[in-house]
Parts: sequence; C-alpha cells; structure tokens
Amino acid sequence: MRVLSLILICCFFLFLRHQASHPHGDDFRLGCGICHSPEGWHLDKTIYSFDHNTTKLPLTGQHTQTDCRLCHPTLVFSEAKTDCIECHTDMHQGTVGSDCSRCHSTASWLVTNITEIHQLSRFPLLGAHRTADCTVCHLSESLVRFDVIGVNCIDCHRQDYNATTQPNHAGAGFSEDCSACHPVNAFQWTGAGFDHSFFKLTEGHSTPECADCHVTGNYSDANPDCYSCHQDDYLATTNPVHSTMGFPTTCNICHTLAPGWAPASFTEHDSQSFPIYSGKHKGTWTSCNECHPSPSDYAQFTCLSCHEHNKTSMDDKHREESGYSYTSTACLDCHPTGVADDR
Repeated sequence: MRVLSLILICCFFLFLRHQASHPHGDDFRLGCGICHSPEGWHLDKTIYSFDHNTTKLPLTGQHTQTDCRLCHPTLVFSEAKTDCIECHTDMHQGTVGSDCSRCHSTASWLVTNITEIHQLSRFPLLGAHRTADCTVCHLSESLVRFDVIGVNCIDCHRQDYNATTQPNHAGAGFSEDCSACHPVNAFQWTGAGFDHSFFKLTEGHSTPECADCHVTGNYSDANPDCYSCHQDDYLATTNPVHSTMGFPTTCNICHTLAPGWAPASFTEHDSQSFPIYSGKHKGTWTSCNECHPSPSDYAQFTCLSCHEHNKTSMDDKHREESGYSYTSTACLDCHPTGVADDR
C-alpha cells in the first residue's frame, strides 16, 4: 500500500510538470540542446547553435556584441521587439520618422551620406540647395531635431520674393511657386525659365526686356494682340501705307515673327480679290508694287506692267471681244482669276 501511494504521488507531480507552461512560451518549438547542456540550465556557449539570422531581426554590426537580455528581458523570446524605436530612444523626437535604418546602419550611429539620403526625401537637394547649410531649413532647438520650415519654395524664400523689384513679384501677383520660373537645380536666380509658351518668345520676340510688353506693374494685364505693342510700327509704315489703306491691325495676317517684318505675305489676296499665291500668277511676282504702283492706294493696280510685251498677242486674242482695249484697266471684269477663259 505504501509503494502504491508513492507511485501515485510521483504521477501527480509529473502531471503537474507536464501541464506547466514552457519557460520560453507555449509556442516555443526548438530543442533544449541547442542552447543548454546536461550540466545546467544556463546558456552553454560551447554548444550554442541557434541561428539568430533566421528571425525577424538578424544580428549584424553592433547587434552581434549586444547582451541578449537587453532585447529579451523575459524568457519568452517571441515577446522581443524588432522595431528600432522599441529599443533605441528617438533622439530626433519624431521629426524624421521611426525607421532608424533610413539613415543609420548597425555598424555605427554616424551618418556620412546625408546628401544621398536627402535625395530620397520629399525635398531632394539640387543645385544651390545641395550646398546650403542644414540649419537654414531645419530650424530647431537642438542639432538632432530636423523640423523643417516647409517643402514649398515660398516657405524659405518669401523674403526674396517680396524683395524682388525687377520685376516686382508681389505687386505683379507672381506665383509663389518659384520653380515655375527658377529651376531648382540652378545655382543662381538669374536665367529664370518662366514658361511663356502661351505667347512664344521666338525669333523677333526672342530677346525683349520684360518691361517692353509689360508696361505696368501688373504682369497679368499685358495685351497679347500685335497692335498693342506695334501700333507705332503700323502707323509709321509707308510701303504700303497701312493706316490710310485700312490694313488690318492683326499683324500676323501678313507678318511672321521673323526679325525686320520680312518676309510678309497677304494670302487673303486670293480670296478677297485676285489669286496671286495660287493659280497662273503664283510665283510670277516678287513685290506688291509690281502691280500696285502707288504704295498709298492699293486700289490702283495695272496688269500692263507685266503684260505690256504681249500687246500684239492679246490684240489678236481679243479681236472678237466687244469693247476690248489693251490699255483698259478692266481686265479683271473678264478675268477675275487671271485665266484666259474664266469668264
């Protein structure tokens, strides 16, 4: 009976031991022999064979020299944190995020490639920004905080914007997006690259001063019509006299942007009066005064300036035409398009 009691007591204790939680956590599945020897439960480094690099936090750099207990305060190893911020105090106080590995490696806390790192941020360092003093944009009470004024140009350059007078940015209502005119990769403010594609500055318009067209302080009220800038040219032109002959003030009907106003063409001549850019007369003339001898009155014109040498031929061709006269200026009455049989 006494032996049976001892057996029952041993079984009870074995049962209790089996029911107790595993010291490393109920889900721990590694064999004890990986870390422990029969000599005791202390970590036996002579047989230790667990590969920490198979976990969520491989041990590299300074982490290989770290005491296990600093990251594993309990024997339940799965409770160990893997985020940097869980073990390391955030010296930057939330100003650069919580992922230390963006700037730091496990080899050292020192950062030697800050410019390259900055290129991956929301404000890459280009041009003059690449050599700027960090503290100009990162205003804080310590050297480890990286608060920023902002990432928009005007956040740092409002003083430049307000102080600029040629042209007056604030008075003219210029955009506060400096990059619209000033390339962010430049090293100086000059050579602004304002997108003027709505009114292309090419050829004769390629080298004006802004104030030539923008005569007021407000740059948005410039008139894009030719006449608004070229009225004096229009009034001063005498060959032909634009003002008295009723030439349109839309200069681009005749003129391109080529410097010197030439070459000029009036292709509407074909539809309004007589085809000289198409048909039989295409390419047979070089200047307007060949047909219009009076530069002040284009209503006066003559066909004989070109056809005088064909008098005999034309007399023969018109012998049967009633009212024909070689010197008549009414050629267009019968030949409105300059073709012999176009009546």
